[in-house]
Amino acid sequence: MDKAEAIVAALGGAGNIVEIEPCATRLRTEVSDAGRVDEAALKAAGAFGVMRSGTVVQVVVGPEADTIASDIEDLLD
Repeated sequence: MDKAEAIVAALGGAGNIVEIEPCATRLRTEVSDAGRVDEAALKAAGAFGVMRSGTVVQVVVGPEADTIASDIEDLLD
């Protein structure tokens, strides 16, 4: 499983992701059910940190945020 697939799974699966966009070193995501987000799995997938506020989850991935977001969008299509 590559990093993008692991992040999608840790965010609760493709069906749980409402929106995802890169922002500098982070993936800003909105999820349907924040309870399905697995922070330990996100860190295991390479995230440096996770910040949550309701259904908004920011995943700190470093300078490859644009590439990972693009890969995740391909998976979601």
